[in-house]
Amino acid sequence: MSLSFPALPSLPAGRAARLLVLAAVFVCAACGLVYELALVTLGSYLLGNSIAQTSLVIAVSMFAMGIGAVLAKPLTARPLRAFVGVEIALAAVGGASVPALYASFAWLHLYTPMMLLVTFLIGALVGAEIPLLMELLQRLRRQQASLAVADINAVDYVGALIGGLAFPFVLLPTLGLLVGTVATAALNVLAAWTVGVALAGSGRQRALVTGICGALAVALGATAVTADAFEMNARQALYRDPIIHAERSDYQEIVVTRGAPFGPEYDDVRLFLDGDLQFSSLDEYRYHEMLVHPAMNGTHQRVLILGGGDGLAAREVLRYRSVSAVTLVDLDPAVVSLARSFEPVSSLTSGSLQDPRLTYVADDAFSWVRDYSGEPFDVVIADFPDPDSTALAKLYSVENYSMIARLLAPSGRLVVQSGSPFFAPDAFWSVRRTLDEAGYRTTPYQADVPSFGNWGYVLASRSGSAPELALDDRAPGGLRYASDAVLAAAASFPPDRAERPTSITTLLDPAILEYARKGWVGY
Repeated sequence: MSLSFPALPSLPAGRAARLLVLAAVFVCAACGLVYELALVTLGSYLLGNSIAQTSLVIAVSMFAMGIGAVLAKPLTARPLRAFVGVEIALAAVGGASVPALYASFAWLHLYTPMMLLVTFLIGALVGAEIPLLMELLQRLRRQQASLAVADINAVDYVGALIGGLAFPFVLLPTLGLLVGTVATAALNVLAAWTVGVALAGSGRQRALVTGICGALAVALGATAVTADAFEMNARQALYRDPIIHAERSDYQEIVVTRGAPFGPEYDDVRLFLDGDLQFSSLDEYRYHEMLVHPAMNGTHQRVLILGGGDGLAAREVLRYRSVSAVTLVDLDPAVVSLARSFEPVSSLTSGSLQDPRLTYVADDAFSWVRDYSGEPFDVVIADFPDPDSTALAKLYSVENYSMIARLLAPSGRLVVQSGSPFFAPDAFWSVRRTLDEAGYRTTPYQADVPSFGNWGYVLASRSGSAPELALDDRAPGGLRYASDAVLAAAASFPPDRAERPTSITTLLDPAILEYARKGWVGY
């Protein structure tokens, strides 16, 4: 069946059709880039390794685009039919990509193989578009090949620009990842329907295109309508206990679960950020008492907490009546808001985030430390998340520790939560070595926190000898874990957790990132 391209009477023959095809090029380029960005974003949400996810998606999609362009060569004999088919297939694969990958992660534990397959399919379909569109343009009006390529490339690159800007600034914040990807697929369907109906040579062809595109549009609409229910069910599959709160802030996914694993008298509230456990209400006091109280031995009128938006480290600090001012710097105000107002979490903080002595600053800790020029602090508590991404690894760098040193009073103390000496020993000892490189005197120590396992910290000072592990005379009563006897034992490491040679972490060489990944890979 041959295709005919009717002239439109309001314009010179073929001109309106060419503009329509170029508009399709624009839409296809924008949608293709959105799909790639969605895959990168989903991978960083679920796995946290944005560099690896970005590299895999870009490399595989570029390779697949080349394959798709070659495979499209036989299809150029019927470019209109082939283009409509490719666009419909791309809309189906792109629209289903995020829910399919989320389901693979939550239920099948096959995320990476599925991600590579989906990336290849999207790349191949995107690669097939350009030869088909090029052939359509040439059939509408023959011109020098280089000029036709220039027209297509110009529109293609502009479309990629718009898609690249629309994804982070429009689609993601307004529609979310799943619905935003479905909306992008709807644009592919619209492009297929518009070009197919406008350029088809018969009413039968137009009816066929309309029917297929309409069916796919209904399927995409159903996916969008059920997106919340699907996401809730898939998310719940990732957690042992029932989810009682879930939200995606500008920076991360925040999930709170509640269960009673050891009976109704053991109420276990857990906070997860991007899937990583931050605390369990059953034993968080162990972690926070050991993080805070060794650092408070000495002058501690002015305290800086970096991270710790859940308010639990601040709770321990504010138990000292001698503390006059606490500055809490945490990137995500949504976490702080949750800890202030969501009762299952706020009840654990003892009102620390409402204490008049505390000032909260919503900022990146690295940038805030770099720009700070106020009074020095007697104590700095670095309660950073584990360094499982490049953005977090910089917080454990010699550069960051050196900048923190400028904020410390001459006799001030810094404590850094340092991960597990047992599960990730190289990462733990790298923290100690990096602090040494930054000019600190250091004392590593550990605690047993059942929810985390064996956990470690490094206490540091800029003057004198390595800081002693002991409680201050003004330490509050009622501590349930930290004591002088426990602290004396905490500095002793058995042979299987003994210090080992490690590299320091810098901004350009984040050694701790690879140490942390390798350490936790089996758990």
